[in-house]
Amino acid sequence: MMDHKIAFIYCVNDPLQYEESIAYAGSLSIPQGYEIDFIPVEHAPSMTAGYNQAMNRSDAKYKVYLHQDVCILNSNFLSDMVTLFKNNENIGMMGVIGSKTIPENGIWWESSEGVGKVYDSHSGKMELIAFAEILADFERVQAVDGLLMATQYDLSWREDLFTGWHFYDLSQSMEFRKAGYEIAIPKQEKPWCLHDSGIVHIGIDYAKAQEIFCAIYLK
Repeated sequence: MMDHKIAFIYCVNDPLQYEESIAYAGSLSIPQGYEIDFIPVEHAPSMTAGYNQAMNRSDAKYKVYLHQDVCILNSNFLSDMVTLFKNNENIGMMGVIGSKTIPENGIWWESSEGVGKVYDSHSGKMELIAFAEILADFERVQAVDGLLMATQYDLSWREDLFTGWHFYDLSQSMEFRKAGYEIAIPKQEKPWCLHDSGIVHIGIDYAKAQEIFCAIYLK
């Protein structure tokens, strides 16, 4: 692994969204001595498969897995991320929004202990989604949302279990905790990310993934 390299990893099916996202990522301040790389995966059969493919072909120590419709607004994101990881070797993953507990149904945002914030358009209009404020430098959580998941260690994504586009994020959060790592959300004065997802429709694929997640990790 190259300790001074950061990879941005995407599953891509919309080139325009991807180009906008990497335009934001490419304009971030890069810590001195570091380099960045972009790894798009097209035609992935699932999020887990795409992320495994990219992870296995990257030699970067730090990997930022993010949705193609996410724009990073914090110009110091890279230095903030590296500082958090360097100062806390036990933290394996960080995100920008998530929860300190996972409800029995596996839906993290229904937890009473949500943490973090993001600009998001899932309601049909762009708005601030904010949970509990973080008073210290960061808050330890059980899970982070998949819109952005940054890591300093590599663990395989469970493509044997999650063959679609749902619950890969909670699964990976649980896998990191099972491996003995902590998960963190840093303090954000303003949201670090904008997630232009548009209205999200969930169906039978979501329900199947939810059932698998609950059976494997919560029972």
